[in-house]
Amino acid sequence: MATAAAIPARISVPPKTGFFKWAIAVSAALGAMLEIVDTSIVNVALNDMQAALGATLSEIGWVVTSYAIANVIILPLTAWLGNVFGKKRYFVFSLAAFTVASMLCGMATSLHMLIAARILQGLCGGGLLAKAQTILFENFPPEEQGTAQGIFGVCAIAGPAIGPVLGGYITTNLNWRWIFYVNLPVGIGAVIMSTIFLPKDEENTRPKSGVDWLGIALLIAAVGSIQTLLEQGQEDNWFESPFITALAVTAAMSGSLFVWRQLNIDNPVVDLRVLKHRSLAAGSVFSAVLGMGLYGALFAVPIYAQAILGYTSQETGYLLAPSALASAFVMPIVGKLTNKVDGRILIAVGGVILTVAIVMLSDMNPNTGKEELYWPLIIRGIGTPLMFLPLSLAAIGPLPKKDIPAASGIYNLTRQLGGSVGIALLTTILARRESFHRAILVENLGVSDPSVQDRVHLMTSAFVARGMDVVAAKNAALTALDGLVAKQSAILSFDDMFFLVAVFVIASLPLVIFLGKAKGKGPAAAH
Repeated sequence: MATAAAIPARISVPPKTGFFKWAIAVSAALGAMLEIVDTSIVNVALNDMQAALGATLSEIGWVVTSYAIANVIILPLTAWLGNVFGKKRYFVFSLAAFTVASMLCGMATSLHMLIAARILQGLCGGGLLAKAQTILFENFPPEEQGTAQGIFGVCAIAGPAIGPVLGGYITTNLNWRWIFYVNLPVGIGAVIMSTIFLPKDEENTRPKSGVDWLGIALLIAAVGSIQTLLEQGQEDNWFESPFITALAVTAAMSGSLFVWRQLNIDNPVVDLRVLKHRSLAAGSVFSAVLGMGLYGALFAVPIYAQAILGYTSQETGYLLAPSALASAFVMPIVGKLTNKVDGRILIAVGGVILTVAIVMLSDMNPNTGKEELYWPLIIRGIGTPLMFLPLSLAAIGPLPKKDIPAASGIYNLTRQLGGSVGIALLTTILARRESFHRAILVENLGVSDPSVQDRVHLMTSAFVARGMDVVAAKNAALTALDGLVAKQSAILSFDDMFFLVAVFVIASLPLVIFLGKAKGKGPAAAH
């Protein structure tokens, strides 16, 4: 029996005209945008959902967690599903089912119904993300890959920032249910465009074989356990929780068995053999790092804006909008540059620019406001496309065409998991470093310190001047002083976190030497 790598996949017929080619790009990009925006659009509406559905804070968190778990489970299976059902058929089905799931989310009358609909969204969304990139690689010639992947990149990079902007506006001015209903016109339009413009699948030449249900079960256990561990770890105090420990053991055992099985059967559901390509292996590691920098660092800015600056959800969204616009502006330029400049150079330059932006964010203080955050976020928006687009081309571009679907699924999975790992690590760092800095600050605020006594006396006098009695005023002064300590320790923890991300990004740059030299080349470059 032939190995999966040698099995002919369904090959789409390339379009004959430029119009159809770019219609394909827009169709694929719309699908990717739906999936990526829905990853972050929900975050700003959790409080409204909690109140409407009568859920606790930990329960409502599963609205986000369930989507993420379903998403990472399906990503590595997308190549196999495309081979079984046909690339176009699977992509259109994913779009239609995602749109229906969005409607069900908006109609949810209970938390359980909402979580079930979010799981369906995540399962369909993973197919949109990986297959969109595959469609672009397979339908554009090498010299146009930079521009085509740039369209996909705008969605992938701007999506996490657009989500909170759109979600904040809709939640503030309409209702949280409309963050799901807004997907309906876009989803319906994308289904129609994909049905019309995507090339038909050729007749399936893949030999009939049994489904590796054991492999699928092991994948679900491994990836699902890892994602749940990352989502719930900090809340459950990591390995002090038996639940988190059990998840770690399950992930290790099922993950090891999954890898062994996929490498030792003739028709694996996930073709891990594509990792033999050095460019994909290095690119996947770098993709995880980019996920940490793209999603991990971005997740911290809204927390800072709302917790420290007191921004509303809508104001936080507006704060992130210029960064998304900067990425959207730079991406087409980078697409053109990939045809002229070695992608590895662009990745290195982008890494340095991203590091500069994150270092600027690590210099925040109690006086830091919107103006001080504006330029670091703009610089981040410029640097990220320089890494994202050339990395996709360098990691997947040099591969033979038959390996691209599997490679795209694995590559996107590493970026998603990298973002999850980044958010989990950074959340933990924030909590631990805040406790550390608070202990140091409190230690230096001795009650016998004259400067502390003077500060408390001045604050007490201010409260007395507002009409409080002396005892109440002193208690209010001590409470206010404690609030200042909490704010300062939180700011210092954000500084530490951003600095560590900057170090991690710059330390990963030597990986570029292992990437393929794909100057805007697509799969055809390998032939």
